[in-house]
Amino acid sequence: MHARIPLFPEQASTMAPAVDMLFFFLIAVSVFFGLLIATLLVTFAIRFRRRAGGGVPQPIHGSTALELAWTIIPFGIGMFIFFWGAVLYFDMARPPDDAHEVFVVGKQWMWKLQHLEGRREINELHVPVGQPIKLTMTSEDVIHSFFVPAFRMKADVIPGRYTTTWFQATRVGEYHLFCSQYCGTEHAGMIGRVVVMEPADYQAWLSQSAPTHIAPAPGAVPGAAQAVPVSASEAGAALFASLGCITCHQQQPGALGPSLIGLYGSRVKLQDGSEVTADDAYIRESILTPTAKVVAGFQPVMPTFQGQVDEEQIMQLIQYIRSLKPTGDATASGVTAPQPAAAAPAS
Repeated sequence: MHARIPLFPEQASTMAPAVDMLFFFLIAVSVFFGLLIATLLVTFAIRFRRRAGGGVPQPIHGSTALELAWTIIPFGIGMFIFFWGAVLYFDMARPPDDAHEVFVVGKQWMWKLQHLEGRREINELHVPVGQPIKLTMTSEDVIHSFFVPAFRMKADVIPGRYTTTWFQATRVGEYHLFCSQYCGTEHAGMIGRVVVMEPADYQAWLSQSAPTHIAPAPGAVPGAAQAVPVSASEAGAALFASLGCITCHQQQPGALGPSLIGLYGSRVKLQDGSEVTADDAYIRESILTPTAKVVAGFQPVMPTFQGQVDEEQIMQLIQYIRSLKPTGDATASGVTAPQPAAAAPAS
């Protein structure tokens, strides 16, 4: 149907038909009641018009049945729309557990995207068809909005905060990506594309030109560098070491900072007696404003890394902390343990 109606983009995600169904239902309800009210207005204007002779019409004292009808029926329709929309909203807000995560950073005037495998893109996003994709997004400057019309998916990208959304593409092809929030003089140029590929083609694309991180090869001569493919968590590990975080966040008695192993997703007790969940937002805040939430048992000695790391690097650090599981040799990773890391003051 959408191919024959140029006003509507094609449906290319699992959510697109559900969003369109609700939209068309709202249009149908609006048109029905609009025509009904217009018809009644014209009918009553003609039927109860003032006639020659100036007869006085009989007063109408009202009807309980009529009052109940035009109260209950619109209320029922309104609640039906509310629950339908709420169910759809929650479906769109909760990505599946098996969703593949992509980090998105909005910047005047471009989209910067990074896959967990390490592949980076600008104004393009390659994804496999049939695979749920979770987007974790933030902005480096002003409010942007990540909008893919064919997926019926739009989410604001806000500085200083992480927002998430997801989609699952159902058709191979290329689809427009827009910023739908005015973000400056070149807002109209902040466009891109989402390339949906067959799974085999996507894996081939990932392996074709994997990003590299310049790091000394084991046993190499000091100063020599070698290109080594890295994932987002590996890049975060290198950054964690280069920033000196490892000197404080160790899994041993007397460490200045809490251990990071097993931290992500856990409940963290703070000095003021409250508890918080160690999620993306908490870790980001602890990196940039370490004294905001100090972990119980530690002193607020961690310096801020504001201005030293950008949003992409913060996401890499978060991904690294996510990877620190409480299994195996905790010290082998070169990092630490289960409480706030970059998240509590103590580095």
